[in-house]
Amino acid sequence: MGRKAGIEKSDIAQAAARIADRDGLDAATLSAVARELGIKTPSLYNHVDGLEGLRRLLAIHGSEIVLSDFKAAVDGIEGAEALKALSEADREFASRHPGLYSSFLPAPTEESDPELYTAMAAPAFLVAHVMLDMGIPQEEALHLVRALRALLHGFLELEANRGFGMPIDIDESFDRSVDLMIEAITAAAARHK
Repeated sequence: MGRKAGIEKSDIAQAAARIADRDGLDAATLSAVARELGIKTPSLYNHVDGLEGLRRLLAIHGSEIVLSDFKAAVDGIEGAEALKALSEADREFASRHPGLYSSFLPAPTEESDPELYTAMAAPAFLVAHVMLDMGIPQEEALHLVRALRALLHGFLELEANRGFGMPIDIDESFDRSVDLMIEAITAAAARHK
């Protein structure tokens, strides 16, 4: 595909992210992004392959932000403390970028889209490396990454969609949920020492 002068993929990704975060992922259409950038919709086809290409670009962009956030979160810490910091960073990202967070599903396979898979897997591999450093074997670490992700995603989706109606502190519920998962991961690490 050719490139239109003055507009880069990063401009498109940032414009689409602003729309998705402000108005929801479904609002980040080609025409909305074109309006945001002050260009005609057909010009976007020089950079992305339709709506599917735009969604792919959003997922890659969001994955890069999450990876950067995760690296900053674990700088100088390890083990259970790092897992807690990663969980908090994930929650902060989902709160700050709800549209980008929504762009992460469905997850691609390595065979279906190697570039997107690599981008989206990078944050998960960082979490896995924390677990590997704790002494958890690789296959078990990958299962535990999935378990932690499932806990976080479920909690964050419920929180974003106001699924917690009881009058108790949501932050405390988040902390307790994450602490329980980290205790289980720490126990798994202890079994392998």
